[in-house]
Amino acid sequence: MEKDSIARFVTTFKNTQMEKVSKMAAENGVVIFSKSTCCLCYAVNILFNDLGVHPLVHEIDQDPEGREMEKALLGMGCQSPVPAVFIGGKLMGSTNEVMSLHLSGSLVPLLRPYQAQSS
Repeated sequence: MEKDSIARFVTTFKNTQMEKVSKMAAENGVVIFSKSTCCLCYAVNILFNDLGVHPLVHEIDQDPEGREMEKALLGMGCQSPVPAVFIGGKLMGSTNEVMSLHLSGSLVPLLRPYQAQSS
């Protein structure tokens, strides 16, 4: 019986982390789940800034629930937990997917609604 309780707790906690990730992604136009020591995360963030987009960057290594959030990102289909990039609430993927979108010319149209307006 105790095993079942632990399994339910783990499942509930994992689902809570997935909901937290999904909510953050839905409430912000562009979100990058990152680690402060990850050079690829930094490169994706710089790319977005150069394209006029200022994403919400959530440093999961600074979050007390970061390890569980990492597992949730993997469970959502991320090939690698960081960087995990969401645009318009939709998971785009990690560095490879973002760079492929950029090189094919598909990234800028996706980001256009979130580009900073110049005055």
